[in-house]
Amino acid sequence: MSFIIIVIALALIFDYINGFHDAANSIATVVSTKVLTPFQAVIWAAIFNFAAYFIFKDHGVADTVAKTVKPNFIDQKLMLVVVFSGLIAAILWNLLTWWFGIPSSSSHTLIGGFAGAGIAAGGINAVNSEIIIRTASFILLAPLVGMLMAFIISLWFLFSFRKDLLPRIISICFIAGIIFFLVSVIKTSRTDLSGIKLATTTGVLQVKEIPNNSPAQKMGFKKEDVLLSANNKSLTDKKDLDEVFKTTGKNNSFSYTVVRKGDTLSKTASYITNYSSRFTQVVFYGENFKWLLLGFILLVMAVFTFWLNTLNAHNSNAWFKRLQLISSAAFSIGHGGNDAQKVMGIITAALIANGTIASFEQMPFWVPLACYTAISLGTMSGGWKIIKTMGTRITKVTPFEGVAAETAGAITLFITEAFKIPVSTTHTITGAIMGVGATKRLSAVRWGVTINLLWAWILTIPVSALLAAGIFYITKLFR
Repeated sequence: MSFIIIVIALALIFDYINGFHDAANSIATVVSTKVLTPFQAVIWAAIFNFAAYFIFKDHGVADTVAKTVKPNFIDQKLMLVVVFSGLIAAILWNLLTWWFGIPSSSSHTLIGGFAGAGIAAGGINAVNSEIIIRTASFILLAPLVGMLMAFIISLWFLFSFRKDLLPRIISICFIAGIIFFLVSVIKTSRTDLSGIKLATTTGVLQVKEIPNNSPAQKMGFKKEDVLLSANNKSLTDKKDLDEVFKTTGKNNSFSYTVVRKGDTLSKTASYITNYSSRFTQVVFYGENFKWLLLGFILLVMAVFTFWLNTLNAHNSNAWFKRLQLISSAAFSIGHGGNDAQKVMGIITAALIANGTIASFEQMPFWVPLACYTAISLGTMSGGWKIIKTMGTRITKVTPFEGVAAETAGAITLFITEAFKIPVSTTHTITGAIMGVGATKRLSAVRWGVTINLLWAWILTIPVSALLAAGIFYITKLFR
């Protein structure tokens, strides 16, 4: 029992270090543009880091990280040692790069350390190669996506300064595109809002995912259940279950029959929703709310571009400073939602290895709460050496460019989180800052600094893996 407590404590320490190591990601631009003082900036970022706890509820990134190492290839007694070794390696690399002011990826450090210790314990087959390849590919993809997004947003803002009708037409197109996107992604199905994600194959309706602490989980549904009927009505698609939920009503009982691990089970449960009204149920459903939030931020900026060409340089700069508060808040939410989940995945993997829980779906409620708290406290501690690199050494950042970079970073993080990809917030915002710098001229970006950062990014996973493997072999001697 004492070793699992040590592992959890180390995970939260790493989360705290991740917070102050990556504080620069969220606040470098608002500090360098003097929108906020350093103290105000870290408080601002920490608040929105923690706000992500109420927004990112499906924990897909955490699930991905937890599956980096396959426990069936490793002796169960060694699995905790694997997690311990990965955390120690990740902490050491994070502290080393922080000391030298290098904005390396805490995400890749953690995954590299976990994978390296896993290979040391169970060989190359013990690592989920798909997760490693996908994560490693985003070492380049995340900054490129951030750079492209920032470049497009910057050009949009610059074009909006023109005093003719065309910029406003383009802004209307942006608004129409944002509304179309929201209509496409917002989920209204009662089945979706309960947390049940279904797949239909050869006429069989099967539960593919059940988020932890979701209404569906509280109603007794489990991952891989095959749904047969509800209220004596045969279930052939999602609409059938939607109709059952609709006619049942909140807190009223309904019955359902499923095939679970080869056994046919009939259960009775109360239909549970998190909110009393249909409107709040749709709006505050985790996946919907994060897209509505991002959509709102983009709509604010699109509306702002309508009168941008009526402002002089001083007034437009003042407005961009106000908008930076919104864009930095959005990026901080994305940062918290991505990075806290990675530690949640590690703690859950440790709890499974210890036998405390049997699967990821049983993750205790205190795990996300503790992780979001730790990363928020770490953010409040700041990482001033990295702030200097991010805010001034890559390119000089103005409030206009800060808004573009932070918005681009937030969009990238929200999208990658939806695809359950553990990307680096550091890489994302660095690419975005490069993107806004490139709109002025390519020479505005200090490419020498960028190349040095790229080397640090490439080395992070292999160095962390080797370090973790060495720590594993040493720790194994004492276990």
